[in-house]
Amino acid sequence: MHYSEAKEHTPGRLHTLFADPYSAFKNDTDERQLHIRIMLHALLAQPLQQSQVTLRVIHGWENGSFEPHDLKHIDYPLTSLDELHRITNEFSLASQQRLPLPAHDVSLLEAPLANILAHSKTEDSAVNEATRNTPARWPTLPGGLALYTLFKMYHRLVYGEDDNYRCSQCETPNGLCELHEFHIEEGEFALLTPQPQSETVPTILVLHASQLGPIEQLLKKSLPLFSHS
Repeated sequence: MHYSEAKEHTPGRLHTLFADPYSAFKNDTDERQLHIRIMLHALLAQPLQQSQVTLRVIHGWENGSFEPHDLKHIDYPLTSLDELHRITNEFSLASQQRLPLPAHDVSLLEAPLANILAHSKTEDSAVNEATRNTPARWPTLPGGLALYTLFKMYHRLVYGEDDNYRCSQCETPNGLCELHEFHIEEGEFALLTPQPQSETVPTILVLHASQLGPIEQLLKKSLPLFSHS
């Protein structure tokens, strides 16, 4: 297992702001709303102002399914809350008209997994097929732990999670990132934040299509922070 690819429950940027980030967003925490606004200001406001945010909307998994090829996504450059409102309306209209939701042709998981298997030293096709169909086996291959970490993040964003917050580090196509994952009353989303020195790498806001409306409302409430930071 290649532990340098990813580490879960690691100290991250929010540990410099909160004594205990894992408790900062619980419903019974004092000043919880303030903590949420501080978090958004610290992780999202500046890259949004600098047009360095990508919105990644995922969908496709349902009823407990987790096949890599079934997870669909689409990425949008996000430069303003007006743009987020437009995207939210685009998905809402597609859903109302029972049209396919917007999606890229390239899979988030299937193509990277195929590449990992292609470069594995295992020539037994049955073993490769078993590995392909069992995400918990991916970490046994180079690149597999990072992909499995992202898989689990997507799975939690689709199906929910008991923990309000978790922080991980993970290698991504854009380099090493912090994964900040939130499952709070206002909505569920993740922020993939690049290293501070990575000035050209965007912050990725990841959420399930069903969370577009709630997250738009959450960010609208924080608009003064985005405007005056």
